[in-house]
Amino acid sequence: MLEIIALVVGATVLVAAVVAGLYLWPLGRRALRLAPTPPLDFAAATAAAARITAAEAADPEVRPESRSRLLSHGSRTSRAVLLLHGYTLAPEQYDALAEVFFARGYNVWIPRAPHHGTVDRRAHHRIGAGELTAYAEQAVTVAAGLGDEVGVVGISGGAVLATWLAQVRGDVVRRLLVLSPFFGPRQAPAIAVRPLITLYGRRVLRDRVTARGYSLAAVTRYLTIVRSLPRRPRRTGLLSAAVVISPLDTVVDPVAAVRVPRRIARANGIDLRVYALPESLGVRHNTLDLAALGADAADVLRRYVDRYEGVAEATSDAATVGG
Repeated sequence: MLEIIALVVGATVLVAAVVAGLYLWPLGRRALRLAPTPPLDFAAATAAAARITAAEAADPEVRPESRSRLLSHGSRTSRAVLLLHGYTLAPEQYDALAEVFFARGYNVWIPRAPHHGTVDRRAHHRIGAGELTAYAEQAVTVAAGLGDEVGVVGISGGAVLATWLAQVRGDVVRRLLVLSPFFGPRQAPAIAVRPLITLYGRRVLRDRVTARGYSLAAVTRYLTIVRSLPRRPRRTGLLSAAVVISPLDTVVDPVAAVRVPRRIARANGIDLRVYALPESLGVRHNTLDLAALGADAADVLRRYVDRYEGVAEATSDAATVGG
């Protein structure tokens, strides 16, 4: 009997040690630090964008429809916007929204994330947190050369990078719009995020791919960036901040989706505009899904840009389309 008790106690201690290890394992942030980047003028910024798009055009691994895009008015404008696409997707996700911004006078830069938009549909499984932040930093440097006032829009994983830029490049980013931001998974409790990062991010466990085609190892890269955000958001001079969510989204944690940008907005003395899409639209995680938006697409995209600009509407931000 004593031997059985000893085994049970020993097993309990071992499990406790493993669990403690998952929480105490350091999640180093050195890969997320930025090196100083010299600013670019309009000519240098457009040349940098041209080099990126030319390299992608010459790369047979990059799908033609998924190359980076620059919508330029031919000279530096008063406003420029950076659009960061979601995990597993590519710049074409923003085609319609980019045109709305462009029509309002913006120069628009939509860069392709590393390992995305390729003929190998599983290449994005290899993405690293350092690659993502370096990509975001390069992208905002180009955008900063395109216009006097610069803002960032991001969707899903791209929203994580947009939020990160709003804090670490607060010298540049003046407006922030996050669509379906992936600050945490909806189907896992917040307490499970750190073990998830440790087990899959450190490759303690073999990578798994979900039914949506998400690599758990890749997903943890975005969650690592979320955890690198300052615990106390910085006051950076942000002029507007907004978030768009869908109640039918089964991917993102809806509480974190609002809480994270709201803390940043409050640190900057501004209100966060929260726009909840009506369930009747049937939009799920991809809040840029034109097929789901249907006849309401043009109106919804206009509302997105209005919220990005901080434009007040007669109706509340939680109102339904047309309401």
